[in-house]
Amino acid sequence: MKTIPYLLRTRRKTVRLTRQSPTDEEAWKVSRLFLMAAALPVLLVFLMPAGKGGQVASSKSQIRSTSQVALPAPARTGRTSLEETLSRRRSVREFSSKPLTEQELSQLLWAAQGITDPEGFRTAPSAGALYPLELYVVTAGGFFHYVPQGHRLQKLSESDLRPALFRAALQQQAVLEAPAVFVIAAVYDRTAQKYGRERSPRYAHMEAGHAAQNLLLQAVALNLGAVPVGAFDDAQVHKVLSLPTEERPLYLIPAGHPR
Repeated sequence: MKTIPYLLRTRRKTVRLTRQSPTDEEAWKVSRLFLMAAALPVLLVFLMPAGKGGQVASSKSQIRSTSQVALPAPARTGRTSLEETLSRRRSVREFSSKPLTEQELSQLLWAAQGITDPEGFRTAPSAGALYPLELYVVTAGGFFHYVPQGHRLQKLSESDLRPALFRAALQQQAVLEAPAVFVIAAVYDRTAQKYGRERSPRYAHMEAGHAAQNLLLQAVALNLGAVPVGAFDDAQVHKVLSLPTEERPLYLIPAGHPR
């Protein structure tokens, strides 16, 4: 890829502008403005943040970046085998009021969408490594967006949105009782740029299932409980959480200490 200096240098050679005499002053100013306008799109392409594979980061990640907190580093080894975790997994719908610790929250978020490779690959497979999913968590302390890069949380709201989410989820008690409700949303356009609009929803839904199962199994390994919820009013969930227009909510996953 040619660098900005190279492109600008090539353009200068083509135009060959020089200020040879005072009578050329006005022509020089017009030409200089033309050069600046022509170079602006190139500069913007280089300055805009890109994700894995070169896709441009979502506008949300650029806008919602004012209040961020670093999460504790996730554990890469545990005491419970995969086989035991699989055999113990059950849907848990009743929770105690005990909140999740920062370490537990960190581990669950990482299990669903954490980065596990210097190249940016994550815990859940993604078609074309385009990563259309966005992961959120709703707690008594506020509403947060998970940022895999740097393993951080963006605080989007100070409010406890669980009561409103409970109503949007057809008043399922688990959504109200759980100390944390994880929300998986998808941006189909990220996958459509490679696989087309017809196939992209399928691939995004498959990926959401991978991420959700990761989170559910991690909950078992932490002696926590969780349940996947798909019965909710999409439009109401979107409204309650003030999700960006392009994001579609796919999963609610209440999680906590079993009662």
